[in-house]
Amino acid sequence: MSNTKPGLKGGARRDYYDSEESSVDSKQIRTSLDPGIYDDKRGYSRTPSTGTGVTVETTDSKKLIFGKDENEDRGNWSGRFDFLLSLLGYAVGLGNVWRFPYLCYRNGGGAFLIPFVLMMGLIGVPLFFMEASLGQFCSSGPMTCWKFAPMFKGVGIAMVLVSGFTSLYYNMILAWSYYYLFVSFTSDLPWADCNNPEWNTEFCADKLPLVDCATRTKYQNGTCYNGDKFIGLWNDTMFTEVTGHKRVSAAEEYWTNRAINMSSGIDDFGQPKWQLVMCLMLAWIICFLCLLKGIKTTGKVVYFTAIFPFVVLIILFFRGVTLDNAGQGVYYFIVPDFERLLDAQVWKDAAVQIFFSMSIAGGGLVTLSSYNRFHNNILKDSLIVCVGDTLTCIFAGFVIFSFLGYMAGRMNLHVKDVARDGAGLAFVVYPEAVTSMPGAPFWSILFFLMLITLGLDSQFAMLETVLTGVTDQWPHLRQHKTIVILLICSLFFLVGLPLTCPGGIYLLQILDNYVGGWTLLLIGFAECMCLTYAYGVNRFMKDIEVMLGFKIWLVWKILWMVISPLVLLFIFVFTFVDYESSTYGDYKFPGWADGIGWFLAVMMVIPIPIVILYKIGYADSYLSVREKLRMLTSPSDEWGPALVKHRKLVTYVDDWVLDPWAERGAYLNKGYSTPTTYASSRASSIYSIPGFKAKSTGELSEAGISRITSLTFESTV
Repeated sequence: MSNTKPGLKGGARRDYYDSEESSVDSKQIRTSLDPGIYDDKRGYSRTPSTGTGVTVETTDSKKLIFGKDENEDRGNWSGRFDFLLSLLGYAVGLGNVWRFPYLCYRNGGGAFLIPFVLMMGLIGVPLFFMEASLGQFCSSGPMTCWKFAPMFKGVGIAMVLVSGFTSLYYNMILAWSYYYLFVSFTSDLPWADCNNPEWNTEFCADKLPLVDCATRTKYQNGTCYNGDKFIGLWNDTMFTEVTGHKRVSAAEEYWTNRAINMSSGIDDFGQPKWQLVMCLMLAWIICFLCLLKGIKTTGKVVYFTAIFPFVVLIILFFRGVTLDNAGQGVYYFIVPDFERLLDAQVWKDAAVQIFFSMSIAGGGLVTLSSYNRFHNNILKDSLIVCVGDTLTCIFAGFVIFSFLGYMAGRMNLHVKDVARDGAGLAFVVYPEAVTSMPGAPFWSILFFLMLITLGLDSQFAMLETVLTGVTDQWPHLRQHKTIVILLICSLFFLVGLPLTCPGGIYLLQILDNYVGGWTLLLIGFAECMCLTYAYGVNRFMKDIEVMLGFKIWLVWKILWMVISPLVLLFIFVFTFVDYESSTYGDYKFPGWADGIGWFLAVMMVIPIPIVILYKIGYADSYLSVREKLRMLTSPSDEWGPALVKHRKLVTYVDDWVLDPWAERGAYLNKGYSTPTTYASSRASSIYSIPGFKAKSTGELSEAGISRITSLTFESTV
């Protein structure tokens, strides 16, 4: 007969644990995972023995010691800054450099910083902190962290799907960057002039120079002639209106006609371009090598990939502000237009930029934080990353617009005529700007190295999310992690091959618009609702306080319960109200292309309702729908910290199971261990659900549940 103590659910045996660990009230906690630290005569030493590292817990301190994994099954970050740099690299990505500066210029310059910073406080910091805390508390990835409300596991599946599909096209952007990096190793950049008949056309800018035609013959199509000799264009706008052709820079023609060999539309897809295929293969090989041993390798790589972009940004900043006309570009970036604050579109742009810039709801935050030690100060890390992301956006704006000002002055155009975002900025505007600078290849190499390192951190996190989701769902695959990541990278490379075709840029635009668009807003809203209302915000706050060792402010509760969900709901609704068909430059996608996008978007979020329906249907048939919902939105016995020594700290939950894994092994009735009954509910857990209507013993027997069985309901979905 077990010695049951109050507060332990399902007859968990305290004497079973006391043989190895002391109670939570004792001065020190001893576990079998602390070899080399505990000494029978001296107790705990202040420093670990060689090769060890654990969390030393006393009544007055919780000291993190690195060197040996605290969680030997899943592993932990090896160094103190591995996680922080990985988190910073994940949050600070390509969007900080090629999206935010343009949004700031388009939405009132410096005035845009007001809604941007406000939205960072209302949704960015709260949701970032929430998601990171969830992963650290339960040491589980997005697929298996839903034991606090098993019915909503589909939200985690949706996170993994979004991360997987996003990594497909994100790595294609990195492949373009590799391509430009390689062709920059030359004395003369290939996009420096219009003297390349292989990709330049008669509409290349150098062949249509802008001239003053005061003393020459002007034609109504915008051209200027000296007798029968063509001189240039006296009005490029008129030329475009009359002829239907645009004056195109050499860099843009290199991008469209050489680098990606862009077709006329998505219905003209073409064959894979072998140079891009090789660059895409290289991108996936680098991902495989850096994820070869999971966080043990990525935790070291980020020391370079997370820091190097900031070094390059600083170098480019000092170079940019010393260029001619740089001040004009910076002026467009920072001078505020406060009237724009009355436009709802400005606030929507700020909220969307925050949400996507911080990489919320993609599963990466849960994944990265799940490898933390239990008592890591996740609040401090979250605040550091959020502040760092905001400052990076602003600083990158100064860098980019100083170059745009220089380019506008050189081309005799307004800054607004050269300001672009996305691929147009990275692969057209900036390459064009560096061509007239001394040492142009050097600045080109530096810029594309920065893009690559910026993107790699985000790519690692998204791929790690997929890998962690797979290995957490099927733990026996952890010992074959190298093979698993090889298969994932190989599969994603093959699936991504269409992106290397001439029509691949259009497919990438569809994926970017739909896969990583409103789907993340919906997933983020569902995650926030599940934690604050299904699980309970008060309990979640206590979980965080157990990790941190101090109480957190009430403002977090207000943000999580009211403000953040309402802001997300506003963005979500506004996204559909403001919906427009997909475009790329002047090209408008056909209806069937948007239809594919909508299909992919629905496929990302469809696991949420499917898993809910499956869980309800799979639950024991003798339960009413209401009882099933109560059970499926209640934490399972396995929910909580992964290690027993940390589960002892949860003293605020009635019927808390201290070691559900040992209990499972001790009380499993082999007569009911078939796959069907194994996934059912243990009888003792059922009676603990508030409002549950107990069934008779006969009904329980008919359902195939042993009264001795001590298993938590958790289907294998």
